[in-house]
Amino acid sequence: MKNWKKLILVFVIAGVALIAYFGFNQPFLARLIVTIAGGVLAFSMLIEMIKTLRSGSYGVDLLAITAIIATLLVGEYWASLIIILMLVGGESLEDYANGRAHRALAALLDKSPDIAHVQKGDKVVDLPIDHVEVGSHLLIRPMEIIPIDGKLISGAVVLDTASLTGETKPNELVKGDPVLSGAINGNSSILIETTVIAAESQFQKIVELVKETEKTPAQFVRLADRYAVPFTIIAYLIAAVAYFISGDPVRIAEVLVVASPCPLILAAPIAFVSGMSRSSQNGALIKNGTVIEKLAKAREIFLDKTGTITEGTIKVDSLKPIERVDEVELLQLVYTVEKSSGHILAKAVVEYAENKKVQPLKLTSLTEVAGLGVIGEIEGQEIKIGRSSFAFAPENLNYETAFYVSKAGKYIGAVTFSDTLRPEAKETIAQMRKIGLEKITMLTGDNQLVADKIASTVGIDNVYAGLMPDEKLKYIKNATNRPVIMVGDGVNDAPALATADVGISIGVGSGTVASEAADIVLLQNDLRKVTTSIEISRDTLKIAKQAVMIGIIICIILMFIAALGVIPAVIGALFQEIIDVVSILYALRALRG
Repeated sequence: MKNWKKLILVFVIAGVALIAYFGFNQPFLARLIVTIAGGVLAFSMLIEMIKTLRSGSYGVDLLAITAIIATLLVGEYWASLIIILMLVGGESLEDYANGRAHRALAALLDKSPDIAHVQKGDKVVDLPIDHVEVGSHLLIRPMEIIPIDGKLISGAVVLDTASLTGETKPNELVKGDPVLSGAINGNSSILIETTVIAAESQFQKIVELVKETEKTPAQFVRLADRYAVPFTIIAYLIAAVAYFISGDPVRIAEVLVVASPCPLILAAPIAFVSGMSRSSQNGALIKNGTVIEKLAKAREIFLDKTGTITEGTIKVDSLKPIERVDEVELLQLVYTVEKSSGHILAKAVVEYAENKKVQPLKLTSLTEVAGLGVIGEIEGQEIKIGRSSFAFAPENLNYETAFYVSKAGKYIGAVTFSDTLRPEAKETIAQMRKIGLEKITMLTGDNQLVADKIASTVGIDNVYAGLMPDEKLKYIKNATNRPVIMVGDGVNDAPALATADVGISIGVGSGTVASEAADIVLLQNDLRKVTTSIEISRDTLKIAKQAVMIGIIICIILMFIAALGVIPAVIGALFQEIIDVVSILYALRALRG
């Protein structure tokens, strides 16, 4: 039975018992109801505790079970009911603090194509991807996701591979080039020949990686359970000494009632819920309380490049005209042609030119050559824009991402593009070091040259480039400073976000693969919220520990008093509620820090 259902049941039992006792003057019936209900609950908790002990874990439940049984045996059934109410209430609260579980796998499966359009002669047949054989010819319609890895057998094409590499720049392919599943087709239909079965395709590997991390989550001990062993031993010792001196078994119940671990059960979850609320108000949605503990203790962080350190949008970086051509002329020619083009980089050129107040010339004709570029005619002269060889560019030019331009068959310059650096990136990396993150690493699917340039600009020393999603996992799994944080934004980051002790998604909405795989979703597209989340988590963990310790210290003092026989069990249970209130009020400080 779920804890919230148990809580409702306990309230119903308490209500029935109170009506029987005060409404119908039936104390025996009230005692019978509470004793049976308490016994059943204690037995079910005992079974769960045995399972937990077998797995090598130990929690606070043993002391609570002992207190319930002891109070029932000596007839203090109202005291046992109060303990049960607080125990089940605490567990329900902890369930709430844990929030919803990851839905990364479901999100990935929703995006993963399960049907392939297989060409057989003059017909196209839809088959489940698991039934597609190696060497089959697949028709990929405009804007469809490539279902299986293969090679391109039709003409040149531009694919969106951001879901695999995380890079926003277009991937231009020609006949014979390899095509990876998970890439999104452009505006025209293409044909590919499969080179592997579906299970061995790149996108399916991403699905399997996330599925594997869901099966084997990292183990992390609850904050309350770390105090359970010493607290339980102290409680049993005081109860044993009280019984040895007095010879009265009721004295055991009186000690154990005030020793009930409600402060341990309640204080930490309430502090964590408060910290989660405070974090969401500051732009970061933390999905469960355990994440706060991990985040507070993290000393190493990995960051994706595109969309995380950069904005993930391609913009014009510079104009590179030859000597006899000025920048305005070059930009005017490119703007005139590209404003009518459907190329992925054309939007960046148009935006740049319009910001510069450039006026377009008269375009007579426009022809797109798939995979190579475009040909336009302006004032009777042929303008070619595209790959370096297409525009007759010198072989020694090596721009990272660029349009090369020719006029009347002669190269006249290039327009280079770059992914815009987040304005807050450098400041955030510096702040990460300031708050004690000892190792900061960039993981990217982009080339080493681009990655090194970005890393040096923002102040990151450790860079690993040219990585596919499964290759990123190697660095996260081999990290020595645990727990580790991973910050990313795309489908390609989902396995890494799920594998890291704390995954943080940035720049994405809820329901996306990255946000579902992550433990924290930044509600604002601001990298500084990563450090804000860490600072809030550290403050929350400190308050949670203090709240637990305050409760424990008061409990121990009351145990010594109860050992003298001056606190009846029911009064002890009420004292226990006072301790709970004190612990809860202190834990609520995490709302404001």
